[in-house]
Amino acid sequence: MAEVLLLHHVLGRTKGIDAIADQLRDAGHTVHVPDLFEGRLFSTLEEGLVFVKEIGFEEVTARGVRAASELSRDVVYAGFSLGVPAAQQLAQTREGARGALFFHACLPTSAFESQWPADLPVQIHAMSEDPFFVEDGDINAARELVASANHAELFLYEGKEHLFTDSSLPSYDADATKLVMKRVLDFLA
Repeated sequence: MAEVLLLHHVLGRTKGIDAIADQLRDAGHTVHVPDLFEGRLFSTLEEGLVFVKEIGFEEVTARGVRAASELSRDVVYAGFSLGVPAAQQLAQTREGARGALFFHACLPTSAFESQWPADLPVQIHAMSEDPFFVEDGDINAARELVASANHAELFLYEGKEHLFTDSSLPSYDADATKLVMKRVLDFLA
């Protein structure tokens, strides 16, 4: 069984994030879900982004990285949108990572001080028409990562919703999320 550090998106540690963590726990995995916003929740992306700008994008990423300092190094790093930068930094630069799961986002590997470890497995999940993923260049970064790694997969789901895996949000897509979770559980097995 895997140990997973799961980092939430810009709306905070929602019930939908906790539901995903619970599904992983039900499958026998150990899951850590730090609250990077110290209890704050937001109902819109815009509200969440205002808060992130107040505390600083770098601070949010640093909080995610600090959360890993209390864990062993043999961890799978998972991030949802805003949580991806810290998860990707940890997976790419912290020795001993077991794998990575990126939901709704991906950064160029050049954003960090080292190359992606060629043998580190990674899955990237997003909707094919998500404007944040497509128009902001995440899809290109994901394709480059997949091309450079030996064990990398990019899964694109039909639709345009950004946070489609969070069951507490209107953007939730139950069918797509069911397939995401099947693939994630196979990855962690």
